[in-house]
Amino acid sequence: MTIRRISSGGIFEKKLGYCRAVVAGGFVHVAGTTAQGQDIPEDVVGQCASALGAIKGALEQAGASMADVVRVTYILPDRHDFEPCWPLLAETFGDNPPAATMIECGLLDPKYRIEIEVTAVLP
Repeated sequence: MTIRRISSGGIFEKKLGYCRAVVAGGFVHVAGTTAQGQDIPEDVVGQCASALGAIKGALEQAGASMADVVRVTYILPDRHDFEPCWPLLAETFGDNPPAATMIECGLLDPKYRIEIEVTAVLP
């Protein structure tokens, strides 16, 4: 089986020893992704949009799209922050809903309000 690793160049990849995505066995496994860039939005919806943008980019590099996502996990330090994200998530996945889980737990840095991990099937 061929394994292909996709790096986003994020600051934590080298520090923690992981990559943004791994393509293996007909699937794309995208690591937990938080808001990206120098200017992290303070609001959870802005962070959600930023994370989804990074995930979309990783999937595209792998040859897949958001429509190919079959599993998503949302990780939030405060479960009350999840509901404001629902319209954006429905817009992103509404026509192709994946199986989903939401977990409430602390994240690596308190500035992050949501982390999203997905698995997609290669088309």
